[in-house]
Amino acid sequence: MLQRVVLILLLSATLIQAEDWPQFLGIHRNAESGETGLLTSMPKDGPGVVWKKTVGTGYSAPSVAAGKLVLHHRVANLEVVECLSKESGERLWRHDYACRYQDPFGYNNGPRCSPLLTDKRCYTYGVEGVLKCLDLETGKVLWERDTQKEWKVPSAFFGVGSTPLLEKDSLIVMVGGQPNATMVSLDARTGKTQWEAVGQKTWEGTAKLGWPGEPPVRWDGYEKLASYASPIAATLHGKRHLLCFVRQGMVSISPEDGSVRFKRWFRPRVNESVNAMTPIVIDNQLFFSTAYYADGSVLMEIQPDGSAKEVWSTYERQKKDRRHPPVMEMHWATPVYHDGHIYGFSGRNEPDAEFRCVEFKTGELKWSRHERWAKYSSKQPNVFGRGSLIKADGRMYGLGEGGLLGIFEFNSSKPEEVGRWQVPELHYPCWAGPVLSDKRLYLRSEDRLICLDLEER
Repeated sequence: MLQRVVLILLLSATLIQAEDWPQFLGIHRNAESGETGLLTSMPKDGPGVVWKKTVGTGYSAPSVAAGKLVLHHRVANLEVVECLSKESGERLWRHDYACRYQDPFGYNNGPRCSPLLTDKRCYTYGVEGVLKCLDLETGKVLWERDTQKEWKVPSAFFGVGSTPLLEKDSLIVMVGGQPNATMVSLDARTGKTQWEAVGQKTWEGTAKLGWPGEPPVRWDGYEKLASYASPIAATLHGKRHLLCFVRQGMVSISPEDGSVRFKRWFRPRVNESVNAMTPIVIDNQLFFSTAYYADGSVLMEIQPDGSAKEVWSTYERQKKDRRHPPVMEMHWATPVYHDGHIYGFSGRNEPDAEFRCVEFKTGELKWSRHERWAKYSSKQPNVFGRGSLIKADGRMYGLGEGGLLGIFEFNSSKPEEVGRWQVPELHYPCWAGPVLSDKRLYLRSEDRLICLDLEER
């Protein structure tokens, strides 16, 4: 619990109040909220609608702080940072800039990263790598960096998708620059570079765990480095760790100088793949997962000297028995933790998604519920498919990728769904996670943003 206490203390100086949701996955960056008094069951016609509006494209979840909601989205050939009243949806200010990005796989062309809010500032990271610091009250640009132009960044599969992290007075950014600038630390006040880390020096000669018969890593200078997983920070055995799930695997970095404490190769063999789950830290253990061709999951124990020891992994279990299935395969969402177990929607694609519960320390699969799309509809599927969960008030609130909202109880013996409601305004793909602030639930699809009243009355 120590690292959570330290994290809360560090964040409290800059990230406003506990009921805010000022960054990706909430104030603790783990999809958890301390709010209470929320709906315990699903009303027949769903929660009350507070406001709703049409928005531009993107997979960026909004962030909420100090009565403001900031959304980063794409409108025509502009990336737009828009500040709204969280109560009414009324626009307070707008900042936009030109964007030419076209997704090579045919997905939408909007930003993927959530805004990062402090009491005075708003940080955004665009799909083309434009990093901006704006005044939260006015939208005025305080500083900006074009990471694609300033660093040698290989072309990514889906643009930029890792939300920066505020660590004291430093902004930690997954840039993905060659040869050794996967992770970059910037002065959060000025935008000046403090250090660069992770790349050729980290991975050259590393054994490719899970790639039988493959030689160690041979760096050619064209490797993709950035992933779609956002970094987190934790204090473990008195040492501060930046935990970064990059393209090649997991690395722990010292926030002071960027030195690497430990690394663990973990990426699918198929080239067209991504690491996208934000890691989970419980006590001194670190969990991460991916979803391409049975790569599964890893749990590592952080040691007092800053190194890490593997507790269990899909790879080690499949070496002993090839029939052993991966217990959790997280694609772009992050599971939630409760009472020794993790809960999440496991699976790479909609048809193979399963809602699962896994014992954290052992990796034992407790239960799995298949989310097969029995009656496929591109607008309103009747199951959750892959989905995103948040933990609040002792239960889970989940949004399926087709716009299905659900309430679930924590139960490691069996899946326990309290209720579901198809949000009429939302449709596939809803890949931005739910946002909870002051008993309001904010949901978005590619073209709609809706605010729901989640208060129990």
